[in-house]
Amino acid sequence: MAGTISKIIHFHDEEEFLDDMTEIMERFSYLASKYGHNPVEGILLWDYIGVQDEEGVKIFRVGEFPYFEGALKVDLETLRVMERYFDEMESKWDELRVEDIAYFVEMLNDALGREIVYYEAYDLGLDRDTAYIILNIANLHYLESVLDGRDREIFEEAVELLMRYV
Repeated sequence: MAGTISKIIHFHDEEEFLDDMTEIMERFSYLASKYGHNPVEGILLWDYIGVQDEEGVKIFRVGEFPYFEGALKVDLETLRVMERYFDEMESKWDELRVEDIAYFVEMLNDALGREIVYYEAYDLGLDRDTAYIILNIANLHYLESVLDGRDREIFEEAVELLMRYV
């Protein structure tokens, strides 16, 4: 990934952080749809889980499993096993740590008899109130060099918001 940097960022209010990241991603996605370059290549929160199904890997947060249950293309038995484990994790939400999630994912994959659930935050050293972000600096510079008018304002607002965390 030439031109990219990865950084662990810290925040104090998860809801505010998520709102800000949503706003940043909406602005950069709009600009990318017009100019073809998105500076934010990825964000990983401490509680993001990946699940491999028939269509590919789907990412969700630990507490969101009930919402993704219908979106996963896996057999019913696999779904029920996953549901039990995720219900257990969610019941311990207040004291849940990355180590706990990593342990649950390992146990879940053992119970499934195959590795289809992924958890990278532990290996990256994330914890509550942290996220891992991948920024494409080359795309950032490109957009800065071609934008004017309202698109430049949108860009500058997104960058200003992003700089609060980076």
